[in-house]
Amino acid sequence: MVRHMGGESLKKRKGNVPTWWADAKLGIFIHWVPASVPGFAPTSQGIKELLVSDTPNPLSETPYSEWYQNSLRFPESSVSAFHLARYGDRPYEEFVGDFVAGTGQWDPVEWAARFSETGAGYVVLVTKHHDGWCLWPSDVTNPHRAKWHSERDLVGELAVAVRATGMRFGMYYSGGYDWTFDDTPIGTFSDGLAAIPRGDYVEYATAQVRELIDRYRPSVLWNDIAWPSTHAQLAELFAYYFERVPDGVVNDRWMTSPDLSPLLRVPGVRRGIESIAKKSVRRQGLVPPKPKFFQFRTPEFTVQPVIDLQPWEVTRGMDAGFGYNRSSTESDFLDADELVASLVDTVAKGGNLLLNVGPRGEDAQIPDEQLRRLTVLADWMGTNGTALVGNRPWVVPTATSPEGLGLHFTARGERVWAMVDRHVTRGATPVTLPMLATVRTVVTDAAGEALAFEATAAGICVALPGIEHAGTPLVPITAIAVDHVSALPGTGCQG
Repeated sequence: MVRHMGGESLKKRKGNVPTWWADAKLGIFIHWVPASVPGFAPTSQGIKELLVSDTPNPLSETPYSEWYQNSLRFPESSVSAFHLARYGDRPYEEFVGDFVAGTGQWDPVEWAARFSETGAGYVVLVTKHHDGWCLWPSDVTNPHRAKWHSERDLVGELAVAVRATGMRFGMYYSGGYDWTFDDTPIGTFSDGLAAIPRGDYVEYATAQVRELIDRYRPSVLWNDIAWPSTHAQLAELFAYYFERVPDGVVNDRWMTSPDLSPLLRVPGVRRGIESIAKKSVRRQGLVPPKPKFFQFRTPEFTVQPVIDLQPWEVTRGMDAGFGYNRSSTESDFLDADELVASLVDTVAKGGNLLLNVGPRGEDAQIPDEQLRRLTVLADWMGTNGTALVGNRPWVVPTATSPEGLGLHFTARGERVWAMVDRHVTRGATPVTLPMLATVRTVVTDAAGEALAFEATAAGICVALPGIEHAGTPLVPITAIAVDHVSALPGTGCQG
């Protein structure tokens, strides 16, 4: 059944996103939950490497610290060893008190200012993660754990601060898991299917999402894992959302399915599920299955190989996870060049980057190693952001110049932006772009200053001014604009 919302149907919205989302290119994800208080996960393996390994119960060793409570249910896990040594037999639920105390030092206006400086167009806050604790004073009663929510409206305060900067505000909600309803230990893919709550959880989750919609009018509705209701019930929820937020957008993690618990008890079924899931991760990385309705795809910690004109958003942390992880060292984080390159590569291939920030739970502060990377983005985007924001892919996403320099491209109208991964040098850097010049061709830097160029048989040769390392993280990726050109045939573009 197709539900109509202000003259538009779900069918018309499927695979289509509002212009503001397509133009944004960069969003900030925030994982800030009670698990951010212990803030620990093993870092020996990345999530993709772990999931395709032969590690028993691989999800018990996830590098995602926000899964701390689940890992704690496995006595032999790294988290259990850490917890015993640091906290003894203290139950996970007591971390809520520490988290709430830490919010006394929280400044949502400062967070919003730091995010806005990066050039991000939207912020997505985790309002409820898998532990079920809510960051807003919900009026929806949890039948299994009373008052399992913040008394302070953390969601509302951040929404006001974010919108005051001109950014859009979105919300993550864990629809697929709530460990106050089903605390089945999740070690494998098939365990994860068995742990999706049913029964009274359907009504509870639906009521909470409606409450979030009514109170905060989120521009992004970002569900995770799955959705426990039927598709017909979910279609009603989408209709409710779009009637109240006509230019809103929803992601692709709304897969609905019947209760698979009986099937999972059949001999051999779990083994088959694990085999299929591992093959999928090896082939394409962490990419969720397509539900009946979605507007954009959400690959996770995954690099897309080519241009994809279907709306998509890659989500990842600055290190190997999302929540704050005190065990992450500098080598676990993207360096400055890798961070900017990840954004540039994503946009050149048609996507958005939803980059995670994981504040500490004990004092509501963003750790210095993450702040430094936000500053890197702010510095680079402040100079080069017009090469990304509002643009679309060119005819090819990437190339290698005859000089051996990596190139990425975006385009808008008759302007092509080339982002050159160059060397730090005092002298000029020549770069040949795979483009055919015309009598109208103009080449400028990101500030609009004209650059000299020469039309050659190999393309347009531009001499980029020298750059020097100034003692701060320097990203030698330079954006230049080229107007009124076409692609040069036979240049060996990589795409």
